[in-house]
Amino acid sequence: MAVPVTARDAEYATILLDLDAESRVATLTLNRPERLNAFNRVMCHEVADAWRRIKDDASINAVVLRAAGDRAFSAGLDVREPYGQPDDVWNHEDPGELLSPKWQKLWKPVVCAVQGICTAGAFYFVNEADLVLCSEDATFFDSHVTFGMVSAIEPIGLMRRVGLGETLRMALRGNDERVCAATALRIGLVTEVVPAARLWSRADELARSIAAKPSAATQGTVRAIWESLDKPYRAAMEQNLIYTRLGNPLGMREVDRDRPAPTTVTIR
Repeated sequence: MAVPVTARDAEYATILLDLDAESRVATLTLNRPERLNAFNRVMCHEVADAWRRIKDDASINAVVLRAAGDRAFSAGLDVREPYGQPDDVWNHEDPGELLSPKWQKLWKPVVCAVQGICTAGAFYFVNEADLVLCSEDATFFDSHVTFGMVSAIEPIGLMRRVGLGETLRMALRGNDERVCAATALRIGLVTEVVPAARLWSRADELARSIAAKPSAATQGTVRAIWESLDKPYRAAMEQNLIYTRLGNPLGMREVDRDRPAPTTVTIR
């Protein structure tokens, strides 16, 4: 999946970013296909910068996160070059904080489109997306233990999607547990599987449909649901009641009630 480079992307070395005010959709493309879109320190900081730009752009309501090339969505951390952690172990940073839209306080919905290999640190992206779809050739696995490394961070987010049993199976079997697209759909890792040729267009279609909704409503919904995961049931209910009081008046004012309602229904 080749991606044309535009003048807007010139400031980035490892990603492409398109901000389309007409569709109200931003498209962030991981652009290291020769390295299987593995992330290094440069990509981490560029992705974090992109999340902030998207957050601050009032013309953008939703995001497509995708990756260039046919072989891989991402192979995780690029182990062939040093990430560059400081000597003081207490000052080490988790790359996931930079890669994560939620850590960057971005509550605009993110649609993640996965093709080919998705392994190890690539779950930083998948775990914190709001909608995840994949192509029929997608393969998900966690390679950490195969290479003698503890798998401790990525499984935390993965458990929220597929549960403890499936997470442990993937984490402990390493490269031996290859989750195909059909299995990913069955266990809830993705919500839709499409032919490879349709992956990007389908992701854009989903993002456009979300971006057409009032952003005050979609951002509040994303924030309420994700933050509830960190709270006991009753505390989450009480906090989210406050979010409805804050967000509903804003969202309802953004609705054009004179516009005819859509008559088409998407069935998957």
